[in-house]
Amino acid sequence: MKITPLLLCGGSGTRLWPLSRQSYPKQFVPLTGEETLFQATATRLSGEGFAAPLVITNAAFRFIVTEQLAEAGIDPRAILIEPEGRNTAPAILAAALWLETRDPDALMLVAPSDHVVPDAAAFRVAVAAGVPAAAAGRLVTFGIRPDRPETGYGYLELDTLAEGGTPEPVSLRRFVEKPDRAAAEAMLASGRHLWNAGIFLFSVAAILDAFRAHRPEMIAPVRAALDQGETDLDFLRLAPEAWTGVEAISIDYAVMEKADNLSVVPFAGGWSDLGGWDAVWREGGRDGRGVGLSGHATAIDCDDTLLRSEDAALEVVGIGLRNIIAVAMPDAVLVADASRAQDVKQAVTALKAKNARQATEFRKDHRPWGWFETLVAGDRFQVKRIHVHPGGVLSLQSHHHRAEHWVVVEGTARVTIGEDVRLMAENESVYIPLGTVHRLENPGKLPLVLIEVQTGGYLGEDDIIRYEDVYARK
Repeated sequence: MKITPLLLCGGSGTRLWPLSRQSYPKQFVPLTGEETLFQATATRLSGEGFAAPLVITNAAFRFIVTEQLAEAGIDPRAILIEPEGRNTAPAILAAALWLETRDPDALMLVAPSDHVVPDAAAFRVAVAAGVPAAAAGRLVTFGIRPDRPETGYGYLELDTLAEGGTPEPVSLRRFVEKPDRAAAEAMLASGRHLWNAGIFLFSVAAILDAFRAHRPEMIAPVRAALDQGETDLDFLRLAPEAWTGVEAISIDYAVMEKADNLSVVPFAGGWSDLGGWDAVWREGGRDGRGVGLSGHATAIDCDDTLLRSEDAALEVVGIGLRNIIAVAMPDAVLVADASRAQDVKQAVTALKAKNARQATEFRKDHRPWGWFETLVAGDRFQVKRIHVHPGGVLSLQSHHHRAEHWVVVEGTARVTIGEDVRLMAENESVYIPLGTVHRLENPGKLPLVLIEVQTGGYLGEDDIIRYEDVYARK
């Protein structure tokens, strides 16, 4: 019996600002290696014993999901699009109802897509240990053996001591909310508590029975959102009217804390939800003085410090720092005491209050055809760098308020301007007058890079009239 992974990837990861933002959150970023967290999760739950994954995300991330899965060589079984985030219970229920009509005997492995598990093979062994219990109708969760009195995680209290050795399911006594320091130290000493990883394994039938028993009112609106959903390219958009009426609640509160058929598989391998920069510091490589460096960063006489620069043109240098986190992006810099890592989300709240774009958006904007970034902006002009993937096609469009100049600096472009279609090579340029219908394509096998200079009275991204779009954007 193959396991169908359900990858949850709709979160915003505000505690890892400024690297993680609402427009491009941490699951899509290579935080601890070459792969992104989402790619690493999909790869970890693939291969022998696993079916193609289901993914549930939101509309803004749908093309990022398909692009990153393609890079990882993974073809998803389906991608469900939430009209809005309603927490984990509705997402899991939607996936279970989707599977019920296609593979009712399936086992589902629910996994957040922003966790780090360095030993993927050991985790797959733990999953395999939970299969017999899940096949027998148990709701299986995975608990992480704690190595410190962590106050940022919820806990699972077991009926017996969490013994070492080969992982096998044990009985769960209760869920424990995030504790204070004293309670966390007591639970660590008891040997009967594990961190709640939020990863679950169960059969489609068992989780649907659990919803019928403990949250029956959720089933009808979620089923309606599926039945009334709209197929859009390779995605299934859940119907917004029905979805809005679904209670926003986690799977723990909705079902797990009420169920009496739970088992826990203890996992002693490395794990982190990367819930803050302190976790990134712990999971990354550090020198003998506890200094972690990433990108263009230099430390001089520092201890227990994380320094990151995500811009090749920006050098971060720390001198005499102790317990400091410093993360530099092209448009924002975070400097914090490591003990306040969990308070970074307060920075996002403060920036939102002052309407700072950096609170939620990057200077670089990702699109299904590639990405663009603003290099400089002023009154009545803006300069962008545009990167179009091989085969990428921008929509056929026009603008009310701006004209554009394009200069190809890398690759080959196919440009449509009115009725004229032409190929442009490196160092060639073209002018698109205000109001002219136009399109940009990359017909080659290498990336296309061009510089765009916009001029006009209004340069916002919403000044676009689309006539045709291969990505069916609305």
